[in-house]
Amino acid sequence: MYGLTRATTTLLFAAVAGFLIWIASQISNDHVGGYWARVGLVAGAGLVMALSQLLGGWTKWGWPRISPHVLVVAFVPVAVASLWVILAGEPGSGWFHNHVMSWTRDLHISGLVTDLLYYIPVLAFGTGLVFGYSFDTTGPRVDRDVVAAPPTTRRRGLFGRNRTEEPVVTDPRAADEPLTAERDTVPPSPDGDREVVTTRRSTDDDV
Repeated sequence: MYGLTRATTTLLFAAVAGFLIWIASQISNDHVGGYWARVGLVAGAGLVMALSQLLGGWTKWGWPRISPHVLVVAFVPVAVASLWVILAGEPGSGWFHNHVMSWTRDLHISGLVTDLLYYIPVLAFGTGLVFGYSFDTTGPRVDRDVVAAPPTTRRRGLFGRNRTEEPVVTDPRAADEPLTAERDTVPPSPDGDREVVTTRRSTDDDV
């Protein structure tokens, strides 16, 4: 059931992502507005694909939440590198475009940035995808009133197979049975089968 749910969710969200990419292909990027509209739609397609796995139960179900570690360590560097190239490929001579190109020449990475200009849609899609990976789920709600079962131990059985030992339930009354039996035992009577040994103090008349 889980596999079917995830597969269906992935297919539906992939259709949505493809639709966003198709809309982006219908927009001209000869001007700044159209350029950023295409970049945003392609980035949204990547985000949709990441959310398909999140909502399809790939994580732990539950309410979505953002992971600060993934956001800072993974998404921020990817976003900065991708945005650098995207701003370098912006049409016209805007303020961001001119400054990025100036910094690119100062860092002597003009050749690298120029080569990546042909893959701006790929960078936009990957940026949206990594941003979607920054989300996680809280997992199913656990009832704290339910006491967890004691962990079972494993040991090697015949032919090296692992066997799981069932937890042994100890009854405290059973542990007290030997002591109770000793307390309930009646000492043997002197008239019984056991021979009674008596002692007598010797006196002078016996000598």
